Amino acid sequence: MDRQKQRMTLTAAAMLVPLLAACGSEKAGSGSGSVGADKPITGVRWNVDSVTADGRTQKAPAGAHVTIDKGRAEGSLGCNNFSAEATVDGDRVRLGKTRATEMACEGTPVAFETTLAKAFSDQELTAKTDDDRLTLTTGQGDTVRLTKAKDAPLAGTRWTVTTPSADGRAHLTFDEKKGTVSGRLGCNKVNAKATVRDGHITLGPPATTRMMCEDSLMDDEKKLLRLFDGKLKYGVDHQTLTLTSENGTSVRAVAER
Repeated sequence: MDRQKQRMTLTAAAMLVPLLAACGSEKAGSGSGSVGADKPITGVRWNVDSVTADGRTQKAPAGAHVTIDKGRAEGSLGCNNFSAEATVDGDRVRLGKTRATEMACEGTPVAFETTLAKAFSDQELTAKTDDDRLTLTTGQGDTVRLTKAKDAPLAGTRWTVTTPSADGRAHLTFDEKKGTVSGRLGCNKVNAKATVRDGHITLGPPATTRMMCEDSLMDDEKKLLRLFDGKLKYGVDHQTLTLTSENGTSVRAVAER
Protein backbone atom coordinates (compact mmCIF):
# COMPACT_ATOMS: atom_id res chain seq x y z
CA MET A 1 0.00 0.00 0.00
CA ASP A 2 1.45 3.45 -0.91
CA ARG A 3 1.91 6.26 1.61
CA GLN A 4 -1.12 8.22 0.39
CA LYS A 5 -3.44 5.24 0.99
CA GLN A 6 -1.85 4.64 4.39
CA ARG A 7 -2.57 8.24 5.40
CA MET A 8 -6.17 7.96 4.14
CA THR A 9 -6.70 4.77 6.15
CA LEU A 10 -5.32 6.25 9.36
CA THR A 11 -7.29 9.50 8.94
CA ALA A 12 -10.50 7.60 8.35
CA ALA A 13 -9.85 5.38 11.36
CA ALA A 14 -9.15 8.34 13.63
CA MET A 15 -12.42 10.05 12.59
CA LEU A 16 -14.51 6.91 12.57
CA VAL A 17 -13.59 5.45 15.96
CA PRO A 18 -15.43 8.02 18.09
CA LEU A 19 -18.65 7.63 16.16
CA LEU A 20 -18.84 3.89 16.03
CA ALA A 21 -17.81 3.68 19.66
CA ALA A 22 -20.52 6.17 20.58
CA CYS A 23 -23.13 3.48 20.87
CA GLY A 24 -22.59 4.00 24.59
CA SER A 25 -24.03 2.78 27.84
CA GLU A 26 -27.74 3.46 27.68
CA LYS A 27 -30.49 5.06 29.71
CA ALA A 28 -34.06 3.92 29.26
CA GLY A 29 -35.72 5.00 26.02
CA SER A 30 -39.32 4.90 24.86
CA GLY A 31 -41.25 3.81 21.80
CA SER A 32 -40.94 0.84 19.48
CA GLY A 33 -37.37 0.26 18.39
CA SER A 34 -35.89 2.82 20.79
CA VAL A 35 -32.91 2.07 22.99
CA GLY A 36 -33.99 1.01 26.47
CA ALA A 37 -33.88 -1.63 29.17
CA ASP A 38 -35.86 -4.06 27.00
CA LYS A 39 -33.64 -3.41 23.96
CA PRO A 40 -30.12 -3.15 25.39
CA ILE A 41 -27.11 -2.35 23.25
CA THR A 42 -24.55 -2.76 26.02
CA GLY A 43 -22.71 -5.99 26.74
CA VAL A 44 -23.23 -7.04 23.13
CA ARG A 45 -20.72 -7.44 20.31
CA TRP A 46 -22.16 -5.62 17.30
CA ASN A 47 -20.73 -6.50 13.88
CA VAL A 48 -20.74 -3.58 11.45
CA ASP A 49 -22.65 -4.63 8.31
CA SER A 50 -22.68 -1.54 6.12
CA VAL A 51 -22.75 2.24 5.87
CA THR A 52 -25.07 4.25 3.64
CA ALA A 53 -24.18 7.84 2.68
CA ASP A 54 -25.17 10.02 -0.27
CA GLY A 55 -27.44 7.23 -1.52
CA ARG A 56 -24.60 4.71 -1.73
CA THR A 57 -24.32 1.63 0.49
CA GLN A 58 -20.93 0.03 1.18
CA LYS A 59 -20.40 -3.28 2.95
CA ALA A 60 -18.15 -3.35 6.00
CA PRO A 61 -14.86 -5.29 6.03
CA ALA A 62 -14.81 -8.54 7.98
CA GLY A 63 -13.97 -8.03 11.63
CA ALA A 64 -15.39 -4.52 12.02
CA HIS A 65 -17.30 -4.47 15.29
CA VAL A 66 -18.01 -2.60 18.51
CA THR A 67 -18.85 -3.73 22.06
CA ILE A 68 -20.20 -1.34 24.69
CA ASP A 69 -20.02 -2.29 28.35
CA LYS A 70 -19.64 -0.47 31.69
CA GLY A 71 -19.35 2.96 30.13
CA ARG A 72 -16.75 1.99 27.55
CA ALA A 73 -16.86 1.18 23.87
CA GLU A 74 -14.22 -1.11 22.36
CA GLY A 75 -13.85 -2.85 19.04
CA SER A 76 -12.17 -3.07 15.67
CA LEU A 77 -12.49 -1.21 12.39
CA GLY A 78 -11.41 -4.37 10.60
CA CYS A 79 -7.77 -3.33 10.95
CA ASN A 80 -7.34 -0.92 13.86
CA ASN A 81 -8.56 -1.50 17.41
CA PHE A 82 -10.21 1.29 19.38
CA SER A 83 -11.62 2.14 22.81
CA ALA A 84 -13.54 5.08 24.28
CA GLU A 85 -15.62 6.32 27.16
CA ALA A 86 -19.24 6.02 26.03
CA THR A 87 -22.55 7.52 27.13
CA VAL A 88 -26.12 7.67 25.83
CA ASP A 89 -28.81 10.27 26.47
CA GLY A 90 -32.05 8.53 25.56
CA ASP A 91 -31.51 7.40 21.98
CA ARG A 92 -28.76 9.97 21.33
CA VAL A 93 -25.24 8.57 21.43
CA ARG A 94 -21.93 10.27 22.15
CA LEU A 95 -18.41 9.34 23.28
CA GLY A 96 -15.19 10.84 24.69
CA LYS A 97 -11.47 10.20 25.13
CA THR A 98 -11.23 7.85 22.17
CA ARG A 99 -7.98 6.01 21.53
CA ALA A 100 -7.10 3.87 18.52
CA THR A 101 -4.19 2.03 17.00
CA GLU A 102 -2.66 3.47 13.85
CA MET A 103 -1.95 0.52 11.60
CA ALA A 104 -2.52 0.56 7.85
CA CYS A 105 -3.90 -2.69 6.47
CA GLU A 106 -4.30 -3.58 2.82
CA GLY A 107 -7.38 -5.68 3.56
CA THR A 108 -9.35 -2.76 5.02
CA PRO A 109 -11.08 -0.74 2.26
CA VAL A 110 -10.00 2.90 2.42
CA ALA A 111 -13.20 4.05 0.67
CA PHE A 112 -15.37 2.39 3.32
CA GLU A 113 -13.53 3.99 6.23
CA THR A 114 -13.50 7.39 4.50
CA THR A 115 -17.27 7.22 3.91
CA LEU A 116 -17.93 6.29 7.52
CA ALA A 117 -15.68 9.09 8.73
CA LYS A 118 -17.47 11.66 6.55
CA ALA A 119 -20.92 10.41 7.57
CA PHE A 120 -20.30 10.33 11.31
CA SER A 121 -17.56 12.79 12.21
CA ASP A 122 -18.69 15.43 14.77
CA GLN A 123 -22.34 14.45 14.58
CA GLU A 124 -24.95 13.22 17.00
CA LEU A 125 -26.31 9.75 16.27
CA THR A 126 -29.73 8.26 16.85
CA ALA A 127 -29.76 4.57 17.88
CA LYS A 128 -32.62 2.20 17.10
CA THR A 129 -32.80 -1.56 17.60
CA ASP A 130 -34.83 -4.18 15.76
CA ASP A 131 -34.39 -7.64 17.28
CA ASP A 132 -30.70 -8.45 16.70
CA ARG A 133 -30.02 -5.37 14.59
CA LEU A 134 -28.85 -1.88 15.49
CA THR A 135 -29.06 1.20 13.28
CA LEU A 136 -27.17 4.42 13.95
CA THR A 137 -28.44 7.46 12.02
CA THR A 138 -26.90 10.91 11.53
CA GLY A 139 -28.82 14.18 11.33
CA GLN A 140 -28.35 14.08 7.56
CA GLY A 141 -29.96 10.64 7.29
CA ASP A 142 -26.77 8.64 6.69
CA THR A 143 -26.82 5.27 8.46
CA VAL A 144 -24.53 2.56 9.76
CA ARG A 145 -26.12 -0.85 10.27
CA LEU A 146 -24.89 -3.45 12.74
CA THR A 147 -25.92 -6.98 13.70
CA LYS A 148 -25.59 -8.73 17.04
CA ALA A 149 -22.78 -11.26 16.75
CA LYS A 150 -23.63 -14.87 17.52
CA ASP A 151 -21.41 -17.07 19.68
CA ALA A 152 -19.58 -19.85 17.85
CA PRO A 153 -20.96 -23.27 18.85
CA LEU A 154 -18.79 -25.26 21.23
CA ALA A 155 -19.31 -28.54 19.33
CA GLY A 156 -18.18 -28.81 15.74
CA THR A 157 -15.92 -25.75 15.88
CA ARG A 158 -12.18 -26.12 15.51
CA TRP A 159 -10.77 -24.12 18.42
CA THR A 160 -7.20 -22.91 17.89
CA VAL A 161 -5.43 -22.53 21.23
CA THR A 162 -3.95 -19.08 21.87
CA THR A 163 -2.76 -19.63 25.46
CA PRO A 164 -0.42 -21.08 26.54
CA SER A 165 0.51 -21.84 22.92
CA ALA A 166 0.48 -18.95 20.49
CA ASP A 167 1.83 -20.56 17.33
CA GLY A 168 -1.50 -21.93 16.08
CA ARG A 169 -0.43 -25.60 16.22
CA ALA A 170 -2.62 -26.61 19.14
CA HIS A 171 -6.32 -27.04 18.48
CA LEU A 172 -9.36 -28.90 19.84
CA THR A 173 -12.70 -29.97 18.35
CA PHE A 174 -15.62 -31.22 20.44
CA ASP A 175 -18.02 -33.80 18.97
CA GLU A 176 -21.34 -33.69 20.82
CA LYS A 177 -22.78 -36.84 19.20
CA LYS A 178 -19.74 -38.98 19.94
CA GLY A 179 -19.08 -37.35 23.30
CA THR A 180 -15.42 -36.80 22.47
CA VAL A 181 -12.77 -34.15 21.99
CA SER A 182 -9.91 -34.49 19.52
CA GLY A 183 -7.13 -32.35 18.16
CA ARG A 184 -3.48 -31.57 18.60
CA LEU A 185 -1.63 -30.39 21.70
CA GLY A 186 1.03 -28.62 19.68
CA CYS A 187 3.21 -31.65 19.03
CA ASN A 188 1.07 -34.74 19.59
CA LYS A 189 -2.47 -35.60 18.57
CA VAL A 190 -4.98 -36.19 21.35
CA ASN A 191 -8.35 -37.88 21.85
CA ALA A 192 -10.52 -38.14 24.97
CA LYS A 193 -14.10 -38.54 26.13
CA ALA A 194 -15.90 -35.24 26.73
CA THR A 195 -19.23 -34.75 28.49
CA VAL A 196 -20.76 -31.27 28.34
CA ARG A 197 -23.34 -30.27 30.94
CA ASP A 198 -24.42 -27.10 32.78
CA GLY A 199 -21.50 -24.90 31.75
CA HIS A 200 -18.91 -27.59 32.49
CA ILE A 201 -16.98 -30.14 30.45
CA THR A 202 -15.77 -33.39 32.00
CA LEU A 203 -12.77 -34.74 30.12
CA GLY A 204 -11.53 -38.30 30.34
CA PRO A 205 -7.90 -39.45 30.35
CA PRO A 206 -6.10 -38.34 27.16
CA ALA A 207 -4.93 -40.79 24.51
CA THR A 208 -2.01 -39.23 22.65
CA THR A 209 0.64 -40.01 20.08
CA ARG A 210 4.22 -40.23 21.32
CA MET A 211 6.22 -37.83 19.18
CA MET A 212 8.97 -35.62 20.57
CA CYS A 213 9.24 -31.99 19.50
CA GLU A 214 11.22 -28.91 20.48
CA ASP A 215 11.19 -27.99 24.15
CA SER A 216 8.81 -25.01 23.79
CA LEU A 217 6.13 -27.19 22.19
CA MET A 218 6.54 -29.91 24.76
CA ASP A 219 6.23 -27.38 27.60
CA ASP A 220 2.98 -26.03 26.16
CA GLU A 221 1.74 -29.56 25.63
CA LYS A 222 2.29 -30.43 29.29
CA LYS A 223 0.17 -27.42 30.29
CA LEU A 224 -2.66 -28.47 27.97
CA LEU A 225 -2.57 -32.02 29.30
CA ARG A 226 -3.51 -30.65 32.74
CA LEU A 227 -6.99 -29.98 31.33
CA PHE A 228 -7.70 -33.67 30.89
CA ASP A 229 -9.01 -36.30 33.28
CA GLY A 230 -11.06 -33.74 35.18
CA LYS A 231 -13.87 -31.21 35.18
CA LEU A 232 -13.57 -27.86 33.38
CA LYS A 233 -15.60 -24.71 33.50
CA TYR A 234 -16.09 -23.30 30.03
CA GLY A 235 -17.46 -20.15 28.41
CA VAL A 236 -17.88 -18.97 24.83
CA ASP A 237 -17.77 -15.24 24.10
CA HIS A 238 -18.43 -14.75 20.39
CA GLN A 239 -15.38 -16.44 18.80
CA THR A 240 -13.39 -17.05 21.99
CA LEU A 241 -13.51 -20.17 24.18
CA THR A 242 -12.16 -20.17 27.73
CA LEU A 243 -11.47 -23.42 29.59
CA THR A 244 -10.60 -23.41 33.29
CA SER A 245 -9.72 -26.56 35.21
CA GLU A 246 -10.20 -27.22 38.91
CA ASN A 247 -6.42 -27.14 39.35
CA GLY A 248 -6.31 -23.54 38.10
CA THR A 249 -5.12 -24.17 34.53
CA SER A 250 -6.76 -21.68 32.16
CA VAL A 251 -6.68 -21.93 28.37
CA ARG A 252 -8.11 -19.65 25.71
CA ALA A 253 -8.85 -20.59 22.11
CA VAL A 254 -10.41 -18.87 19.10
CA ALA A 255 -12.79 -20.29 16.51
CA GLU A 256 -11.06 -21.01 13.24
CA ARG A 257 -12.65 -19.22 10.31
